[in-house]
Amino acid sequence: MAKTPTPLPAPREAQQRHLKQMDACEVLQQLREHDFSSREFLERHRGLSPSRLSAAVSFLVKKGLAEKPSHGRSTAGRRPGSVRINAGHGHVIGVDIGASKLRMALADMNGTVLGKWSTSTRKTSCPDMVIEQIRKGTKYLVEHTSASCRSLLAVAAGAPGITDGDAGVVIATSYLKGWKNVPLRSLLESALRIPAAVENDVRLAAIGENWIGAARGIGNFVFLAIGTGIAAGIFANGKLVHGTDWTAGEIGYMHVPGTPEQAAKQGEPGSLESTIGGEGVRQQWLRCCNDTGVPLTRDLTATEIFEHAHAGDVLAESVLNRSAQVLAYAVYNISLVLNCALFVLGGGVGMSAPLLDATRRVLEQYSAPARPKLIISSLGQDAQLIGAIRLALNTAESRIGLKM
Repeated sequence: MAKTPTPLPAPREAQQRHLKQMDACEVLQQLREHDFSSREFLERHRGLSPSRLSAAVSFLVKKGLAEKPSHGRSTAGRRPGSVRINAGHGHVIGVDIGASKLRMALADMNGTVLGKWSTSTRKTSCPDMVIEQIRKGTKYLVEHTSASCRSLLAVAAGAPGITDGDAGVVIATSYLKGWKNVPLRSLLESALRIPAAVENDVRLAAIGENWIGAARGIGNFVFLAIGTGIAAGIFANGKLVHGTDWTAGEIGYMHVPGTPEQAAKQGEPGSLESTIGGEGVRQQWLRCCNDTGVPLTRDLTATEIFEHAHAGDVLAESVLNRSAQVLAYAVYNISLVLNCALFVLGGGVGMSAPLLDATRRVLEQYSAPARPKLIISSLGQDAQLIGAIRLALNTAESRIGLKM
């Protein structure tokens, strides 16, 4: 006997479901930031009627994404009691794929990190081997936390280089051998059997800082990662900027006074990166020593050179001052284009306190139309992982929790 086909929902019913989903998304995003009492909750959602707000909360509770731990029940049209994310609804995984190290973290639905795992990628950086490492790390995290394979809801991974988040493809990177047009999202979903998302690693750091870091709640800011390379994660009007070709923020190629004028060749560091990236600073130091005849006692890193400058080394101070001047030019020019409220410095070189102080002194000269504000990342080396966790949470919630 033929089955009776399931009738399609009426247009009005479908519209109401879509509206409820939108309301639930709105409420869930706010819950991601805070637990609310009924008064605070209503103040945050003045655009929603009490009945719509209560329906959205009930929907989230039914789906298991939120819980109401306080006394009493809420009914349509009445004020809901306190409500919060249901941390135990499931777990997500964040992945940071670096040139030398792979780092992973497992978190609950509140974003609380329950476990971490890392391994070297120096000899195993090809895509297939990285995926196998992620599978191994996932197994370790599940076995050493309260999670289970069934509780894993999503994974998000960040990779250095140009990354198409919509397609889930790492287009190109000079930091990982053999990575060109790698379908990372598909590889992750096939390996782990859960929804996946991918993003550029510096943009993930910006997401992390915007969520719980130095730029928390700030809609217009730039995260500047200065390490071996230089790149920016840009938030404009509360949204992450990617650009037409997914290259927004590739500021290592920027030209400012004091950097090489010639265009960078394919595969070579850009003008700004070759001057104040980690290797660029080291080359400045070597040239200073060679020009002055000062013998090299040992090969210093960029941060060590800046620390020597802070301690009074005259040659190191000249390198620091030049680096700060060049960085200040870049920051000021970016601020003129974006009018952003804040610049957050991250990365091994960018988090140097002497570099921050020296750059701030230079920026004091540039106050028109507005002086850029410069601070150091509060999340440090975990910024990318925290951003990956937030992206994984968004992925989990959009893929399963909010489906009717």
